[in-house]
Amino acid sequence: MPEACTLPTVDQPLRLAEFDELFATALRDQRRLSPTVLRWRLDPAAEPVARDLTARESSCCAFFTFTFTTSGEGEQEAVNLDIQVPPAQVAVLDALAGRAVAGMAT
Repeated sequence: MPEACTLPTVDQPLRLAEFDELFATALRDQRRLSPTVLRWRLDPAAEPVARDLTARESSCCAFFTFTFTTSGEGEQEAVNLDIQVPPAQVAVLDALAGRAVAGMAT
């Protein structure tokens, strides 16, 4: 498994903008489950976008593991997205967590 992202440098700002858009429009909550696992609670309407985005991210940053689950019902329903990295990539997860909090929908 590659230890680094293989996304071309020119494309990285575009990908970050896609994550920022997800945070601003759909991120309801973020929790750190462990040093290597982060959980985002997303608006269920954003699940297709989040699945597409994480699939593309997995193709260039193979150290990420993205897992989707659903919780709650009705207005309380949410999609949980768990992001896991190996211990060597905790700094990357930390940076992603910070970016998510900064851009989170209010």
